[in-house]
Amino acid sequence: MLRDIGGEVMGKYSDLKKNIKQMGCLAVAFSGGVDSTFLLKVANQVLSDWVIAIIVKLNSFPDKEFENAVRFCQEEKIEYRVIEVDELSIDGFAANPVDRCYICKSKVFGEIKKLAESMNIHQVVEGTNSDDESDYRPGMRAIRELGVKSPLKEVGLTKAEIRELSQNMGLRTWNKPSLACLSSRFVYGEQITKKKLKMVEDAEEFLHELGYRQVRVRIHGENMARIEPVPEDISKVVFQREEINSKFEEIGFKYVTLDLKGYRTGSMNEVLLDDKNEGNS
Repeated sequence: MLRDIGGEVMGKYSDLKKNIKQMGCLAVAFSGGVDSTFLLKVANQVLSDWVIAIIVKLNSFPDKEFENAVRFCQEEKIEYRVIEVDELSIDGFAANPVDRCYICKSKVFGEIKKLAESMNIHQVVEGTNSDDESDYRPGMRAIRELGVKSPLKEVGLTKAEIRELSQNMGLRTWNKPSLACLSSRFVYGEQITKKKLKMVEDAEEFLHELGYRQVRVRIHGENMARIEPVPEDISKVVFQREEINSKFEEIGFKYVTLDLKGYRTGSMNEVLLDDKNEGNS
């Protein structure tokens, strides 16, 4: 029984359970993040043995997050399957065009649907929430084209509301930092490689070990890192600059910079907005 949850949020939560129940049998695309964990938990509560989690192992998906996703399914006794996809081999992906996410999700969700249908499951769902519509997300087009549903977005649940419900349900992910594909750390048009993905993953993992919860390491060229901490951690980065610089050089970066704007989602999309505004001027 959920307690201390406002009526509007409870209404959305009730609609979510109702919608899931009507689907009857589900495959949940599961990453282990805040949204997909909440969605999978609710789906399992509503449908029990009629839900399966499908976890996709990608080069752009940190190993630690993959392991956490598998562990959650095991702890909750939720049936799951793992698909391995080498997104760098998908035609056009590694060149990192502005529709990179569309290229990737078309392949990934196509594989998820194929696996689900082989198990006689005809509905795939994923964890996009209503806040996600505010950013440039070409991958959503692939999701729509493939008939994948986004139950959290459909009932209007925001990230904050999902965190509130997750906390009330006792999910450890309720305050987990927002995650994103490691390929989102690259400048559009810059070649994505396994080596550079690993550099970003190791750099962010080091910062997490230092106590930075929400942070991004953007990569520019072959060897420059741009650190985006939350604003309140900017002074901490400056204080620890020698330690951070030393570790980043060990990882492979030659230049380490600090973004004074701090962390914000989709910062690599800002150049797209600039280009659009120049075109309208």
